Amino acid sequence: MIREILETWCKENDISLTDGQKEAFEIYFRLLTEWNQKMNLTAITEEQEVAVKHFIDSISVLKCIDLKVGASLIDIGTGAGFPGIPLKIMRPDLKLTLLDSLNKRLIFLSELCKTLLIEAELLHARAEEYGAKPEYREQYDYSVSRAVANLPSLCEYCIPYIKVGGSFIAMKGPDGRSELESAENAIRLLGCKTKTVSPITLPDRSVRTVIAIEKITVTPSRYPRRGVKINKQPL
Repeated sequence: MIREILETWCKENDISLTDGQKEAFEIYFRLLTEWNQKMNLTAITEEQEVAVKHFIDSISVLKCIDLKVGASLIDIGTGAGFPGIPLKIMRPDLKLTLLDSLNKRLIFLSELCKTLLIEAELLHARAEEYGAKPEYREQYDYSVSRAVANLPSLCEYCIPYIKVGGSFIAMKGPDGRSELESAENAIRLLGCKTKTVSPITLPDRSVRTVIAIEKITVTPSRYPRRGVKINKQPL
């Protein structure tokens, strides 16, 4: 079923999908559901829903944004690997980093990457901590997040990782445009501007919004703040 759903969507959206990529997504689904019995990775476990709400939702980025060849991409708060792993399956040229604060998720992702023969750096960290470290700060072409935090907070967590000229890709729900309005001050303070806002309708008719925020100047050193402050007092 996963093969057919992905084939149909990719064909409708002029995205190439190889037999090897189809097989990788099937293996991903199998491992996800197996490990989900041992730890809470996702509330979505039915095959069709995983195909649409996790896999297609993740790779919909490719319909909205032309990721440059060989780009470095960090997935902040990756959870069970979304959207980073599906993007890497579709674009093996990407240099992928997966960051999450829960080590048990990274244990799953390590096994998944080994099984799929995917190269990725796995970081067990809080986003605001590593965003201040010189070896990670402003080192990536793209940061991406599908996390549920409000957009002003998400910007402060994710924008410090991207280089000037790079982009933060925020994957939001149907209210993405209104969230963007509330984040305009944060975007400006963090050295960025909104580049594109792309609504996406998934095969189940649910609506997502993919927002690309471009970095135009270095993020001031006082950001990111501590996590408690980011959440309680968004920019």
